Formats: sequence, structure tokens, C-alpha cells
Amino acid sequence: MPTPKPVPGAILSRMSFPKLGGGELSIGGTSENWTLFIVYRGKHCPRCKKYLNILNDMRDKWADAGFDICVVSADTEAKAKADQVEFGWGFDLGYGLTEEQMGTLGLYVTEPLSDAETNRRFAEPGVFVIRPDGSQLLLAISNGPSARPDLAELLDGMIFTKVNDRPPRGTV
Repeated sequence: MPTPKPVPGAILSRMSFPKLGGGELSIGGTSENWTLFIVYRGKHCPRCKKYLNILNDMRDKWADAGFDICVVSADTEAKAKADQVEFGWGFDLGYGLTEEQMGTLGLYVTEPLSDAETNRRFAEPGVFVIRPDGSQLLLAISNGPSARPDLAELLDGMIFTKVNDRPPRGTV
């Protein structure tokens, strides 16, 4: 039975992930700031590295606009740590995204092509913008690595949305 797709404007139940360096990252529920939440495919994905390197270069702009950044994959702690060390990412990085959480988020799940890719199912990319009240404003879910929102365009749009208090779209 297919998982129901997430609904723009719906409150996202609180969800937590282990965070590199200790503690946990949480999305959903209420928070002080807006949240840019990105799910990436994992260490095996070169397109993810390119995308997250762009995000890393933009993280001050997102913070200045009032956004917390949360990035997560289904990778193990060791794989996530290897990426963080190699690329010097300064944003909070979580790991251990479960298949149940993937389903809750409406993400596409993929079987690895081989052990050389990875040794477990993983989520395809997802980019979410969550308001401080926990409601989902933007849901950009892809079934493959090549389709993701342009981060500069997304930031521009989210600043406009905040300033003009625009509602979630696609609710019909």
C-alpha cells in the first residue's frame, strides 16, 4: 500500500535524527525559526556532494534570512562523518534516517544497485521548508538525484514568501 503523500500546510509531527558531534536534530513541531530541511541520498552520491557544497557556501545567507538548516541521510554515522570531514560542511548533519521516516516524509526509497553503491535502502532527495509552527510550506520530492530546487532561487522565493506571508501552494 503506497504511503500517503505529505500535504502542504499540514503540521509535520516532530521527527528526530542522530546528529554528528552528538545530540540530535529535530524537525516538525514548533521552533523559533523557519527550517530548510534537506534529505540527501548519502555518501555514494556525487550529485548530493555538489548540491550540499552549494548549500554550505550559502548557509550564512539562509541564516540571515531566519532559517535553520537540517541535512539528513540514511547513512551510518561513519559515512556521514567521512563526508563532513572531506567537504568541510558547516551545517548540522544528521544520519540514520529510517524507512519509516522516509515514508512519513513521502520520500521515494531506492534499493542500491550494488554493495559498491551502498548496502542499504536509501531515500531519494527531498527539500522541505517548514514554518516555525511546524507546518510544511514547501515539499520538493524527487525520485532521482538529478532533480532538486536551485538553492539561490529557493532562498529568494522563501524570503518573498516570509515577507509577504504567502500561504502554502498546491493544497487542492
